[in-house]
Amino acid sequence: MTSSLEQLKATGTVVVCDSGDFATIGKYKPQDATTNPSLILAASKKPEYAALIDAAVAYGKKSGGSIDEQVEATLDRLLVEFGRKILEIIPGKVSTEVDAKLSFNTQASVDKALKIIKLYEENGVSKDRVLIKIASTYEGIKAAHILQTKHGINCNLTLLFSPVQAIAAAEAGAFLISPFVGRILDWYKAAHKRDYAATEDPGVKSVQTIYNYYKKHGYKTIVMGASFRNTGEITELAGCDYLTISPNLLEELYNSTTPVPKKLDAASAANLDIPKKEYLHNEADFRFDFNEEAMAVEKLREGISKFAADAITLKNLLAEKVKA
Repeated sequence: MTSSLEQLKATGTVVVCDSGDFATIGKYKPQDATTNPSLILAASKKPEYAALIDAAVAYGKKSGGSIDEQVEATLDRLLVEFGRKILEIIPGKVSTEVDAKLSFNTQASVDKALKIIKLYEENGVSKDRVLIKIASTYEGIKAAHILQTKHGINCNLTLLFSPVQAIAAAEAGAFLISPFVGRILDWYKAAHKRDYAATEDPGVKSVQTIYNYYKKHGYKTIVMGASFRNTGEITELAGCDYLTISPNLLEELYNSTTPVPKKLDAASAANLDIPKKEYLHNEADFRFDFNEEAMAVEKLREGISKFAADAITLKNLLAEKVKA
C-alpha cells in the first residue's frame, strides 16, 4: 500500500524537507528544502561537513577587514555552501535565512539578502532557485516587498503566527510564508494546561484560516505549514500548498500506510465569506491587531531570539576557525 508520505504528495501538497542534512534530504525526495541557523549549526558539527566549513573559512579570511567582518563573510558563504549542495539533491528551491538580528531593520535585511543572492550567483546558482528567509516582523515584510518588487528576489516569510502577518505578507507579494503550527500548539498547551486533538489543534486552525483567506482573495503567495509536533498536524493540512517537515516526522509518514485524505481545497475556500483587510501600508493597524494576539507576540519574540542565539553560537564556532 502507498505510504502516507506519498499519499500526502498526491493531495497536491509539495513536501519540503526541514533539514540541513544532505543524506536526509536525499532519502525523502522532497521538492524543496529549508534551512536556518539552528539546522546549519547542528549539521556543522558533523565531520562530513568539514570541507564546506573549510571552504567558507578560507573565503572569509580572504575577504579582509576585522575578525568580525571576516566571520560575517564566512557565515554568509557557509549558508550558501549548504544551499548549493542541497540544490544538487533537490529539483526545487532552497530557503536561506537572513540573520535574525536584522529582523527589525528593513534596509539591513534587504542589503544582506542582496549579498546572499550575489554569493549564490557567483557560485553558479540562479536566484530563481533561492528563497530569502526573513522573520515576519513589519520591517521584515517591508523588506520582502522591496526584494520581490524591485529586485525579483523570492522571499520566504518565516516565524509567522498570525493572520495579521499573513495578510501583510500576501500584500507584499511574498513568494511563500511559513506559519509555525507546532509552536502555536506549544503556546496553547502551556497557557491552557491541556492537550489538543489534531482536528482542534490551534496551529492547524491558524493555517486553515490563512489558506482559506489567500484562496478566497486570489493571493498567489504559497502557504507552507512548518514546525510540526506530530503527524496528525501534518495530515490535517493535507492539500495545503507546501508543508515543510522534519526528518523524524518524514520517517513516520514514510513508514505509515494510514490514509491521508485531502483536507484543504482552494475551490471550496473561494466560496467562503471572508472579509478582506489591509495591513502592508497601514502600519498602525498592523501593530495594533498583531499586538492583540499574545501568542503571536510571544512566539515571534522567542523565535527571533532563538535563531539569533544560534547564529551567534555558529559565528563563535567560525571565529575560532578564522583566527586559527
